[in-house]
Amino acid sequence: MPSYWLCKTEPSVYSITDLRRDGVTGWECIRNYQARNFMRDSMSPGDRVLIYHSNAEPTGVAGVAEVVGEARADPTQFDPKSEYHDPKSTRTAPRWMMRDLKFVECFGQVVALEELRTAAALQSMVALQKGNRLSVTPVTAAEFAAVLQLAKSSKGRKR
Repeated sequence: MPSYWLCKTEPSVYSITDLRRDGVTGWECIRNYQARNFMRDSMSPGDRVLIYHSNAEPTGVAGVAEVVGEARADPTQFDPKSEYHDPKSTRTAPRWMMRDLKFVECFGQVVALEELRTAAALQSMVALQKGNRLSVTPVTAAEFAAVLQLAKSSKGRKR
């Protein structure tokens, strides 16, 4: 049985439309231990992922992806030219991991943060809790279904 996740991205850096164009991408540059642990230890191939656009207008869920393949070392940690370089990480003991995500669906309209916050079914959603800043968070099956239902009836702005 698949698990469900929410992954945040800034659309000016990488958006759901970029993922649609590319088909599959490595979800790299995560530099938070808890988010890394979710990707490394808890995500599995076949899991579904809500792609959340942060620092956008509107901010909200823009579509769905699927986890493909196993966790692997994030190559940016080894690149001295990358802002995500980690000189303490080695190829034999990488500190930062990533997952590959495959495009599934781009919503016709972003399900805006305000709409997510007012949905009764999403009141306990980790990503919506005050103070949460993680870029990768778990989502329950009921929450995932509620977001998909909101996407079908969303009054958000068309992209």
